[in-house]
Amino acid sequence: MAEPAPPEPEWVEMKLRGLIVDPNSEAPVVILREEGGSLFLPIWIGVFEANAIALAAEGVTPRRPMSHDLMRGILDALAARLERIEIHALVEGTFYARLRVRTAAGEEAIVDARPSDAMALALRMGAPIWAAREVLDQAVSTSKAYPATDEEKLREWLEKARPEDFGKYPM
Repeated sequence: MAEPAPPEPEWVEMKLRGLIVDPNSEAPVVILREEGGSLFLPIWIGVFEANAIALAAEGVTPRRPMSHDLMRGILDALAARLERIEIHALVEGTFYARLRVRTAAGEEAIVDARPSDAMALALRMGAPIWAAREVLDQAVSTSKAYPATDEEKLREWLEKARPEDFGKYPM
């Protein structure tokens, strides 16, 4: 007898609130905020990924396509749709994401991605960003997410934080 599949996680929609530079490490940090809530999720990312996210967030179209524009073009050419991105795991201080893509034939494809690349593509395609509730709970319990009522509290927290407080965030 086969074991039952694990239950589907509870998902929380997240919105991009901005990009900042960590004053301690000078690394870019993307800030997500729980839709309709007050939980902030900072994710340290690379400089190139931050640039790709910033261009998409500001509606800037580069003269030549960047990698994420290429991915969007491929999905469009195949008549596939990016339904959403999911931040589904937090392992040893590193967040993991995946793309949920609907093919032209109506089949679902799941593609592993770094959160930064997934967000850059989602912004270009107008797809929502979701995080598993258990990942957010884990992030809060390990000081990788911050419940706050306003951005000023988050800014204060980031200014006091040390890079080693956040574990490994490969660029």
